[in-house]
Amino acid sequence: MKRTALFSVLALAALWAGWTIAYFAIGNEYILPSFSQTLVATGRYLASGAFYAAFFHTLGRTVVAFLCSAIAGTLLALLSYRAAWARAFLAPVVSVLRTVPTMAIILALLIWTSPAAAPVVVCVLVLFPAWYAAALAGLDEVGREYGDLARVYDVSLSRRVFRMYLPLAAPVFLGQAGSLLSMGLKITVSAEVLAKTYRSLGGMMQEAQTFVEMPELLALTLVTVVLGFALEGICALVLRFAVRWKR
Repeated sequence: MKRTALFSVLALAALWAGWTIAYFAIGNEYILPSFSQTLVATGRYLASGAFYAAFFHTLGRTVVAFLCSAIAGTLLALLSYRAAWARAFLAPVVSVLRTVPTMAIILALLIWTSPAAAPVVVCVLVLFPAWYAAALAGLDEVGREYGDLARVYDVSLSRRVFRMYLPLAAPVFLGQAGSLLSMGLKITVSAEVLAKTYRSLGGMMQEAQTFVEMPELLALTLVTVVLGFALEGICALVLRFAVRWKR
């Protein structure tokens, strides 16, 4: 644990050193401001009520999209696990969703929906294939280990799902949750930038870029990165305590 923490600190120090070297090499704060200027801009945001409104709107969109993807992905993975026709039907659908350019989805959704709804829909469409694949892999693993046992003892379907499949596959689900939630935040913010979503981190980034406010732009980027790390850390803690019984 201590060695892992040490390497994490060294990685952060290397990133800071790279930023500082690039700042002095470029010598133009309109292209790349210093780390201290970025921190000052971050402090101004943290003292602003408008920033917190944007922050929590973006966080809310991310969490809603993540939960929708998790619920839909888990339910359809259960269906695919139980029915071969559902697995065959969903395979090309998931492949298409995985390969469709995110930019194309955002541009289309801006015509069909509002700038506030588009980031949520985009995030769901991107996260769903990843969650579905992870859930199906977890269920397949449980089936290989315990499927024959359940059939021998004639365990009912409802008991298999809620007492065996979901609890035993939970470590696989939770193991993917952190990275998917962090990715969902990145997708949501990117969609907000393109959609110029009001009261959002992405919308504030777009505004900062329009007025060439680079310290503010990098401050918002730094906040987003820290939030992503925090979400991954929360999911890691949940995984650690939720599956302790399995050890």
